[in-house]
Amino acid sequence: MRITETIIYHAPVDVVYAMKTSPEFQERKCADSGALQHDVAVRDNGDGAVVVTRRDLSTDGLPDFVRSIVGARLSVTETYRWGPAGPDGSRDGTLTVEAAGAPVAMRGTVRMDPEDGATHLTIDGDLKAHVPLIGSRIEKAAAPAFIKALRSEHESGRRWLDERA
Repeated sequence: MRITETIIYHAPVDVVYAMKTSPEFQERKCADSGALQHDVAVRDNGDGAVVVTRRDLSTDGLPDFVRSIVGARLSVTETYRWGPAGPDGSRDGTLTVEAAGAPVAMRGTVRMDPEDGATHLTIDGDLKAHVPLIGSRIEKAAAPAFIKALRSEHESGRRWLDERA
């Protein structure tokens, strides 16, 4: 299942990139998402960075058939790999989201583009559930949770930037 989301931050790309690669922002993002427990790791990678968060989330609110597969708690690992800035300041990267013990993962690309002093962050990925016969049903059930997480991160980022303006 294809998931494409564009988020607009009212700050230049270099400021948004600094936020996205800040361990303090990643800690806040995890707390804001309702994580029961979380770990954050950020490391430079040449002119880019690798940002890994692992969150334990409650499965309350997910359909019963999904909860029967994953249980009451879901451990989600999210990995952003950012490349160097382009001549216009834009950045490309990849995003992988995996759920331990669940047959579902999202893999895709991320891009930050400057536009009139703002940053357009586009996430374009494929959500896949590797379960015979019911894989598409799991993807449809999981997609809203993935989109909600992306929008929650945007809200955390918007507040973070507003507090530092």
